[in-house]
Amino acid sequence: MNSIQIEIIGLIAASFTTFAFVPQVFKIWKNKNAKGVSVSMYVIMLIGICIWLYYGFLIKSLAVIIANIISGLLQLFIIVFALINRKN
Repeated sequence: MNSIQIEIIGLIAASFTTFAFVPQVFKIWKNKNAKGVSVSMYVIMLIGICIWLYYGFLIKSLAVIIANIISGLLQLFIIVFALINRKN
């Protein structure tokens, strides 16, 4: 396999793992309720995503960079909306 084919496999894998968070984003957005969402889990995940993003820049991998930028934004959205829309 050449490097372009390997990068395409990375982009496909990254798409699935990145967009796995979209249903949670839509659920919070639609219901304006984040009950049951673990903010601490998403904060820890966001820290990991930031480290992966840095790693992506170090190895110059477009798949890692794009996936983690999008994942980071989704995580940030979940964290902010979970904190704003918490219902007791």
